[in-house]
Amino acid sequence: MTAGRPVPPPDELARRRPLLRVSHLSKTFIGTKALDDVSLEVAAGEVVAIVGQNGSGKSTLVKLLAGIHQPDPGGAIEVSDGSGRLVPLGRDGSGLHFIHQDLGLLPMLSTTENLDLGRPLGRRWITPLHRNAEHARAAELTRRFGAAIDVRAPVAQLSPAERAIVAIARALDGWQHPDNVLVLDEPTTAFHRDEVSRLFDAVRRVAAEGAGIIFISHRLDEVRALADRVLILRDGRQVAESAGGELDDASLVTAIVGTSVAEGPPTAAATGPVVLSVDALRGRHVHGLTLSVRAGEVVGLSGVLGSGREDLNALIFGAQRPTSGEITVAGNRLPPGDMVTAIERGAAFVPADRHRHGAVMTMSMRENLTLPGLRGLPRRFGAIRMSAESDEARRWARQVELRPPAPDRPLSTFSGGNQQKVVLAKWLRTSPRLLLLDEPTQGVDVGAKAAIYRLVQQAAAQGSAVLVASSDAKELATLCGRVLLVDQGQVTGELTGAALTETALAHAALTAAPTGRAPREESAS
Repeated sequence: MTAGRPVPPPDELARRRPLLRVSHLSKTFIGTKALDDVSLEVAAGEVVAIVGQNGSGKSTLVKLLAGIHQPDPGGAIEVSDGSGRLVPLGRDGSGLHFIHQDLGLLPMLSTTENLDLGRPLGRRWITPLHRNAEHARAAELTRRFGAAIDVRAPVAQLSPAERAIVAIARALDGWQHPDNVLVLDEPTTAFHRDEVSRLFDAVRRVAAEGAGIIFISHRLDEVRALADRVLILRDGRQVAESAGGELDDASLVTAIVGTSVAEGPPTAAATGPVVLSVDALRGRHVHGLTLSVRAGEVVGLSGVLGSGREDLNALIFGAQRPTSGEITVAGNRLPPGDMVTAIERGAAFVPADRHRHGAVMTMSMRENLTLPGLRGLPRRFGAIRMSAESDEARRWARQVELRPPAPDRPLSTFSGGNQQKVVLAKWLRTSPRLLLLDEPTQGVDVGAKAAIYRLVQQAAAQGSAVLVASSDAKELATLCGRVLLVDQGQVTGELTGAALTETALAHAALTAAPTGRAPREESAS
């Protein structure tokens, strides 16, 4: 016998058998390589974390595994067939089970009903259901993960962790063999630390029974706590892989972002009067948030999806109705959920989804531009003078560098970047006291992004208070003099001056930890 490492015991060898093998996987979308030559293996009983910034390729990888996208030629996905062999992934995705961020549950249905949704009816369409037996079965499935859930109650009444456990129980129900892989895609976004621990206990039970786990998360503390191995993606490529405990936060962030922590130039603090004041605001994902923004100041909001960052501007503007708290603009209180009053008092809002909430795509650029401010246009016999409106549209088309400069074309015929310029221009035309921007350059090209940044900076120079919510760390570091860190619906920190860098923002988002328990959502009754 040759000297070397001792032979692992049979049970350990069984745990090491591969359940999923991804080989040289790539995906190209119209000339853009979203995923580039990624290889990955998941063994029985193993938790593999996949981390990376937005746009790193995580979502593309999940969609390839789920069969939503087809990979470029040359790549392969193989899964266990239950007998120890790896076979090509079939169209039915057999062997892979997914739990996405929204969990895929119907909140008005009970746990029992949600668990039944994924099961074949068999002959139950002929014979009546035995409800007590169904409830007992549901209770047993969830109890397997240490949860004592009222399976008759609507899922809406459960805590986030309990809902995640229901989703796991449904994903695992009916497995034909234990050689399956469970993919968890950002399942803990809105969780409190105690709830994260409960979910992780459930995940460890699944792994202990021989399944493989792929865990995708922005939070590095979660990755270190749960993962046996960590795969890091950047710009679609696999840039590093390590054991879960080998890398500290600084090393992980450097690998994820591609640069080490560097200091940026100091930014002078704004000295103008306070324009926006938010006190103890509460809403869907916002829990007692307080902040203020001064005239001439560009303030950023940074936080992962579900932190409350993406809801705040809509709550301030009245597009969402807050449950409590006070909002004032230039000393004038805004009634909750009242967009008309918000506009009258100088607020403007560019939402993340310009197609659904930011513009009327069937209208022309000219018509969209003047929607928020018809009062300023000259009229004749009560009707707006079309020539004056056209002159105004041409002036703004030049100012925002609209391409092509054709104000009478339907907005839907312009590129995404030019559509966004129009959405921003229609509010800048009102000379807003407060400009609320949600993902202002999402889905626009580099040229349009530069033009939008210039317009935002000009608005601040002219005295507007600007609040920017963005998932793009580079954007926040470029645009803002101050960035507020949002987690669990509250402001948990602030970066400014030399400390405000892209890497520091990425580090803050990846290592964010809740500072207090977010209240459980109230059930509809």
